[in-house]
Amino acid sequence: MITELKELLGQNNVLTETEDILPYAYDGTPALWQMPRAVVFPQTPEQISAILKHANEKNIPIVTRGNGTGLSGGSLPLMTGDSIVLCTTQMNRLLELDSQNLTILVEAGMTTQDIFDRASKAGLFYPPDPGSMKTSSIGGNIAENSGGLRGLKYGVTRNYVMGLEVVLPSGEIVWTGNKCVKDVAGFSLKDLFIGSEGLLGVITKALLRLVPPPQARKTMLAVFKKMDAAAQTVSDIIAASIIPCTLEFLDKTTIACVESYARIGLPLDCEAILLMETDGHSVVVSEEADEMCKIARKNGCVDVRIAANSTEAKQLTEARRVSLSALARVSPTTILEDITVPRSELANMVRFIQRVSDKYRLKVGIFGHFGDGNLHPTFLTDEKNEGEMKKVEMAFDEIFQETLRVGGTVTGEHGVGMAKKKVLPGALGAEAIQVMRFLKKSLDPKGILNPGKMFDL
Repeated sequence: MITELKELLGQNNVLTETEDILPYAYDGTPALWQMPRAVVFPQTPEQISAILKHANEKNIPIVTRGNGTGLSGGSLPLMTGDSIVLCTTQMNRLLELDSQNLTILVEAGMTTQDIFDRASKAGLFYPPDPGSMKTSSIGGNIAENSGGLRGLKYGVTRNYVMGLEVVLPSGEIVWTGNKCVKDVAGFSLKDLFIGSEGLLGVITKALLRLVPPPQARKTMLAVFKKMDAAAQTVSDIIAASIIPCTLEFLDKTTIACVESYARIGLPLDCEAILLMETDGHSVVVSEEADEMCKIARKNGCVDVRIAANSTEAKQLTEARRVSLSALARVSPTTILEDITVPRSELANMVRFIQRVSDKYRLKVGIFGHFGDGNLHPTFLTDEKNEGEMKKVEMAFDEIFQETLRVGGTVTGEHGVGMAKKKVLPGALGAEAIQVMRFLKKSLDPKGILNPGKMFDL
């Protein structure tokens, strides 16, 4: 098949040498890797169709990959060294920007940041902003249904997908959706592929919804001596019928790491900080910002820093965006996880994570999207230390169990992949897993697409 691939794509678009394919043996997930047999770079849906037809005939596993920023092992060729990684990064063109219908049509390899920038130049706004938006591709965002800092107000990637072009495992090219705001003709097939993690088809094009940009924005940083006070502030803000653009959280460990890394003047003598941002009409923004500051102070906030201009606002926002990078400097291995709980359980869940960390004598930093209950407990460890890695695994087992006990979910935005595979049945139940297996077998009877992820056939 390697010979056939070179004839189809050209010699330079098929990598087989060890030093060339090594970067495609892992993604952003620590302690997981597997060398593929080859890496290919198609440039058209028709080329992808031909690849999948070949793979189906020869029962060769195909793993679709964008820029490899995933955090659940979803784009790793883990099942066998004979897997072929199908990389869509060369399919990165803007195909159409329709200002009349507020849509943008792009290829799957285009980065999220590029989509945001192209929309901005046209006076429009693409809201989803995963932490990796500068490098992550839209195909991967859609396959994982990525979230981001603006998710509380604007929603996640699914809320902005109006249509998809998908190549099925059989090689058929299917278009789903359109520019219509309302359309209930038949099954919503595009929604089947959003969040499917590359198990059902290869996304090649995406028709995305754009919105008018907010007129104004105000960014604030609130400092709390007590974790519970920060969590109560979040609950009170939502109860006051305010839906901020951003409502983010950093714990004491993360604050110290971020300040050491970025030197932006964060206080080190506090237990939590909240990054709060409101956007919209200038009058509403001013009123909401004042109200959020009042709520924070009522709950014992010791200081509120209000950005005076866009430069200061960007600096405050960076405190949250660089959290993972800052934590990664502390230890050789940074294992970041992704759980979501009801907002009423936030403070209790943070305390539980800290207790589990103390129990196993591990170092943990916790940050995340407090506004929508999404936490990222991040253990700082060394994957070469087998004993400590075993403790990290046991710690996460307890965290996942507690998450489900309080009515939460084991992933809010990073996906299942390999990292959450063993806990998915407990989260969804056997019946739901069986339905997903049925869908997988219907579209991919030979199981060639991304085998070994999410669930076993």
